Amino acid sequence: MHDLDIVILAAGKGTRMRSQLPKVLHTLAGKPMVEHVLATASGLNPSRTHVVIGHGADQLRDALAEYDVSFALQEEQKGTGHAVAQAQPQLGSGIVLVLYGDVPLIRRDTLADLLAKVDEQHMGLLTVTLEDPSGYGRIVRDAEGHAVAIVEQKDANEEQLAINECNTGIMAMTSAQLKRWLPQLSAENAQGEYYLTDVIAMAASEGVKVATAQPHNATEVEGVNNRSQMARLERAYQQQTAETLMAQGVALADPARIDVRGKLTCGHDVFIDVGCVFEGDVELGEGVRVGPYCIIKNSTIGAESEIHSHSVIDTAVAAGLNQVGPYARLRPGTRLAVKAKVGNFVETKNADVGEGSKINHLSYVGDARLGRDVNVGAGTITCNYDGVNKHRTEIGDNAFIGSNTALVAPVTVGKGATVGAGSTIAKDVTEYALAVTRSRQLEKPDWPRPVKKVK
Repeated sequence: MHDLDIVILAAGKGTRMRSQLPKVLHTLAGKPMVEHVLATASGLNPSRTHVVIGHGADQLRDALAEYDVSFALQEEQKGTGHAVAQAQPQLGSGIVLVLYGDVPLIRRDTLADLLAKVDEQHMGLLTVTLEDPSGYGRIVRDAEGHAVAIVEQKDANEEQLAINECNTGIMAMTSAQLKRWLPQLSAENAQGEYYLTDVIAMAASEGVKVATAQPHNATEVEGVNNRSQMARLERAYQQQTAETLMAQGVALADPARIDVRGKLTCGHDVFIDVGCVFEGDVELGEGVRVGPYCIIKNSTIGAESEIHSHSVIDTAVAAGLNQVGPYARLRPGTRLAVKAKVGNFVETKNADVGEGSKINHLSYVGDARLGRDVNVGAGTITCNYDGVNKHRTEIGDNAFIGSNTALVAPVTVGKGATVGAGSTIAKDVTEYALAVTRSRQLEKPDWPRPVKKVK
């Protein structure tokens, strides 16, 4: 491919979003819209990528600091032609592709098809045919069917308003063509702006053919101007993701009720129930079953594990054959060995849970390491924080921790040891010992209960 510059327009305020955040930084599938566009653009292997910024310029610079892009500042928003002109000094001598930061679902193959049509005698224009073209610029063609102009809705006459082939705003041309045409743009129109779309008529007048292409579906080129459109594109994205997952063999209880906000990789025979959310990089091994309304973020769940309903897993690893939940919370640094179990209303953090070990219910285990086949009774907590520093708890293989135990870290419970229910353990417990710290039970026979005094 020729030397390629991609210009992404992202200077608008997005007034109808009613937000202090620049429009293109609003998230779709957990990622700012402009980052979706950048990801698609990178798949075209551009020589350079330029982002035109204006409203919230500093926020955009910060948000995109890790991307290899150059910024062009449009201090006043005077239209798309004016926006592209701000990036013109940075352009090379090859092809220029103009994209929009608020059109997040555009596909790489659609853009590749468009770019393939561009040379010194042709520019490329992406159009879309809509049943209801309201609000879009119309594509005007001559008697031979060649695109010769784009007329914005506010400037269109009755005949032009009847046209249902519409402008997407996405176009490509040689850098030489763009540099010839941009200085000729005029703001003499209903909006008082410099329309990039006017270059179509300039191309036609020069004898440069306007080669058009269309997307696979209209959603691809739909932009976002308000919250309603944002929500519609979110569902469209998630529906596409669901279709891809099912094509890969994933069983979804309801394709309309799944949200993937990152990358979800699944092995064979994975089942995902309704209402689940996956964030960041998540990997589900073969035969994994995820119950309803779970949230899994940046985690790996090993083969044949079952995540029961309403569990939250964040930056954790389950080796396989694990049982988690319902209503469990695995916080960052949790690592479950094979066959380890974390049950209902259990919270773990920075904890290594050994093979076959069980924390069945109503417990908190943080900054801890459990050996093999440990049993942690209900209501057990590791007291890992002294108000300033975190401390670790070590529990050896085959230890048994009775219910309602407080393990005051730093503390070690030896291999095979038993801790009696209701104990507060602040000293190390030796291997195979019994440790009990509960107070002596006091009993008074035939003790009369207090009664209310009659006034």
